[in-house]
Amino acid sequence: MIFLRRAGVTIAILLVAAGLFFRATACVKVDDPSLLPAFDAAQALPPPPKPQIEPNPERNLFFGDLHIHTALSADAYTFGVRAMPDDAYVFARGGTIEHGAGYPIRIDRPLDFAAVTDHSETIGIVRASNPDLPLTRRPLRDLLLNGTRFDIQRAWAGSITGIDTAFSRPENGIDVIRSAWKHVIEAAERHNRPGEFTSFIGYEWSSGKNRGHLHRNVIYRGSSAPDLPFSSADSPDPEGLWAALAEQSTQGMVAMSIPHNPNLSNGSAYEPNTFEGGALDANYAERRNRWERVSEILQVKGGSETHPILSTEDEFADFEIHHMRFGFGAGGTAEEELAILKGSYARAALRAGLEFSSERGFNPFRFGVIGSSDSHNASSTPNESSHHGKLPMLDGSAAIRLGTALLLRGSVLPATQWGSGGLAAIWAEENTRASLFDSLYRRETYATSGPRIALRFFGGWSLEDDLAGAEDAVARAYAQGVPMGGDLPARGGASAPRFAVWAGMDPEGAHLDRIQIVKGWVDSNGESHERIYDVAASDERTPAAGSNQVAALPSTVDLSTASYTNSVGATWLGSVWEDPDFDPLAAAFYYARVLEITTPRWSTFDAVRLGVAPPEPSTLQERAVSSAIWYSPN
Repeated sequence: MIFLRRAGVTIAILLVAAGLFFRATACVKVDDPSLLPAFDAAQALPPPPKPQIEPNPERNLFFGDLHIHTALSADAYTFGVRAMPDDAYVFARGGTIEHGAGYPIRIDRPLDFAAVTDHSETIGIVRASNPDLPLTRRPLRDLLLNGTRFDIQRAWAGSITGIDTAFSRPENGIDVIRSAWKHVIEAAERHNRPGEFTSFIGYEWSSGKNRGHLHRNVIYRGSSAPDLPFSSADSPDPEGLWAALAEQSTQGMVAMSIPHNPNLSNGSAYEPNTFEGGALDANYAERRNRWERVSEILQVKGGSETHPILSTEDEFADFEIHHMRFGFGAGGTAEEELAILKGSYARAALRAGLEFSSERGFNPFRFGVIGSSDSHNASSTPNESSHHGKLPMLDGSAAIRLGTALLLRGSVLPATQWGSGGLAAIWAEENTRASLFDSLYRRETYATSGPRIALRFFGGWSLEDDLAGAEDAVARAYAQGVPMGGDLPARGGASAPRFAVWAGMDPEGAHLDRIQIVKGWVDSNGESHERIYDVAASDERTPAAGSNQVAALPSTVDLSTASYTNSVGATWLGSVWEDPDFDPLAAAFYYARVLEITTPRWSTFDAVRLGVAPPEPSTLQERAVSSAIWYSPN
């Protein structure tokens, strides 16, 4: 929430002043059907029974969310969240809980794993002190149902200005933090059900630099965790966090650090220097690659795979891009802006890693990818049709998200740039902490923007042509190659690497449009490049001569009803592809990206509920993005 804290006072003053000006026309209640019905504890459904998933040496696919906040986070409580870690796990397992705006929420399908990751800096502080803030004076539900637009706008602005107060730590703060952290651990222990549902012990370390986010979620492998979570108050430097995790590991507390929102880091997430501005070295690369095995690249606050300015030939690069207002990337020369973008997106970081390897002999940016939500509602929010927002006061109802409940609308509202969230997909032998954690460590993971697309991606030198559709494809792929997240073995006499990729649609979602392989490589001058290949496409489309891409499918979306049809696209796609541009002397990475057909965005579903025109973008192409496979000439 740094972006709100930095600009909160200025924005709030402007909004309140505008509210005073428009007060005469704002004294009407807001009609918002998304608030109905009210939550009724007596009718709340418990988590449904879930069968045990038997261990599978060829890996099972598990979907989850490793980034969920509750009322123990200062920003969540300030903006109206009252649900606790137990509620978060009840929701993840498929039970009904109460949203911060007082209506029932329930996930469409239970998750396989989850982690509550409240901010370690002031965990439990605001809830314990209950400071004088708009939503401690008046419940959010009452405000939204009975307040005027002026009342809602004033509370919206007052909550933003209260963030700095919320993140301050009183003298007795350590005792409160210790108690709240104990509560987090105990909730994770209560809900962990090996083979059925995994609840990880975790927290968020929330540092910042250059007016940008530098946040990490810390996830523990087992039941052992420190007495206090490490915070940016202990060290704002990621190397300080890694040192703490290294010390904890000697005591049996094994964990990993997962960066998120590099898109909001203002270039700091993957910058070519240390936190203090020094040069990166091999020791730094070894420690970063040890503790940060994956990065979160799809979530509510935008996509971090790549940016249209960085990937000018990628027609699908403009996906849930957060346009970095309130100080993020504002001003500076074109070269400075480009450097900021390069340090803020995952594909550019993977390319920078190849350049480091070519020039200096080490690669500090070798990581896999996941998605998650960053929901602050003790819930997970990836479904477009039932999206219920990240922070209740800022986007907890359709009328707030689209601005019809407020006096001022447009780009000043954070929700206009927020997506619905994402999911982490993990291929693991079984649904246990150890197995899932170890799969995260070996990077056999991928990110989705919400749909439960099943994606396999293998690389090797002798993968057979029929592999993608064979009955024994998985066994043969493991025997002949390496899965996503791995390194290609020595080349031998093969002329070029081959990649087997296949994907199945979300059984309750949209058909698939295409599968792409994204390649990055470094030339003899140490400069990196990228290229995208459409390797499988629905509806019998093939690339035209001299092109790597297929033509677009027609959209079936009806904006007036927020609906679409699966009359185009495919339920399954697959291919075995050989790199036609392979240079055995050039280090490279390859990853797969699967695109669904065009479907309505959450904002279009909200517009239909409110009876207003849907804002742009009104549609999107949901996706899955795999961890990379690397090739080294050495």
